[in-house]
Amino acid sequence: MIHLTKLKALVFLLLVLQFSSCKKTEDIDPADATSKEVDEWIHEQMKTYYLWTDQMPLLTATNTALAPDDYFESILVKPGELDRFSWIQESSEELTNSLNGKNTALGIRTAPFYSNTAKTKVTLAIAYALKGSPAEKAGIKRGDFITQVDGKDLTPENYGTALSAETMTVTLGEYSGGEVINTTKTVTMTKAELQTDPIQYSTVIEKGNKKIGYLVYLQFLTQYDDKLRQTFADFKAKGVNELVLDLRYNPGGYISSSDILSSLIVKNLNPNLLMNKQEWNTTMTKAYVDKYGPEVFETKFRNEANNLGTLNRVYILTSSGTASASELVINNLKPFMDVILIGGNTYGKNVGSITISDSKKRWKWGMQPIVLKTVNAKGESNYGTKDGFTPDFKVSDNVIPFKPFGDVNETFLKVAVEQITGQPVVASANARKVADKQVQLLSNSFPLDNPRADRKEMWVDKLPGQ
Repeated sequence: MIHLTKLKALVFLLLVLQFSSCKKTEDIDPADATSKEVDEWIHEQMKTYYLWTDQMPLLTATNTALAPDDYFESILVKPGELDRFSWIQESSEELTNSLNGKNTALGIRTAPFYSNTAKTKVTLAIAYALKGSPAEKAGIKRGDFITQVDGKDLTPENYGTALSAETMTVTLGEYSGGEVINTTKTVTMTKAELQTDPIQYSTVIEKGNKKIGYLVYLQFLTQYDDKLRQTFADFKAKGVNELVLDLRYNPGGYISSSDILSSLIVKNLNPNLLMNKQEWNTTMTKAYVDKYGPEVFETKFRNEANNLGTLNRVYILTSSGTASASELVINNLKPFMDVILIGGNTYGKNVGSITISDSKKRWKWGMQPIVLKTVNAKGESNYGTKDGFTPDFKVSDNVIPFKPFGDVNETFLKVAVEQITGQPVVASANARKVADKQVQLLSNSFPLDNPRADRKEMWVDKLPGQ
């Protein structure tokens, strides 16, 4: 995570900035801090780092009597329209943990859908259970159904909070005769602190002369960069000549990890080629350019030894949950190779953030404001809208029961394999016994049981010039 003390020191050194609010709050005891003092600190930080700082209101034009979270929202520039992404959290420690994949949760992502024609009942289809999570340990897996929690049917009114308790007993459903029905099987689970392993699944699928690497990647986390490299080393050793990257459940993460993934995939890897460029606000741009020169915001491809080296194209599975650092990988690769998108429109986030907390520990608040925009080697960044990237092949992820990751009959993967091979995927005899069914989803973005673990973000862990 980026160290804001160093960043602030650089700005002070280069521009000799003086912040009156810093002087006011300098000697405040944490127990005595008022909303006004916290709000002044929020304004000070935002005025320095916020991408749209030139459009922010002056401190004197704001209401520093507001609670800090309300105050933060009040000074955002066109929230929900221009700035759809900046956020604040009462605990900076919890904020940092969630960004690093640490959360207290069951560890399941679900797809809620109406399970009867009257639309009075809801079923949660399991998209996946995180490795090592309470859900996985309890035997929950992709393709399962939850129909009741603590003996109560799920309904349109209660399904959104049904998994909020610390401990719960869920009833599993069964797909039979085109419907999901209750079974007698129940599972009791208790939420626990868990660490996301983003390498959810990988395999090599062989079809004729095609060796297709398939990777389900859930989040860009630096502590798993070497595991990501090893996955590509395995692909390379097995002679992979096509790649399907499943990012439909990936909300983003560290920009540096997206740089690595892009460099492992790109055709004709050349570490002298520009991959992307960051754009900061006027104040920060001047500070960094004066210190390091105009190329300080440029990122070039990394010399990754496990770059596959055989790819002319990459197939990426997408949804509205494909966001931020995931979209950055798509944008990074587009100037250099064919990038074929299969699924739904992506989230539409071409801007990144930094984590800001108080170095003097006068309060626990942490902020994640937008501070930069990214463009690719061609200067393109036209996906930063609510439409995101539009897929080349539109596919809805609403066919139940969900098939296991790596099954070539799985809704999204099937399209990719057919496009790669030019041949239809023929269902196995066992697969033909179960008739698929399209259902009406209640959410386009499959939620995690802990919403804070699903922030649509990309953030920097190294300062420009480092």
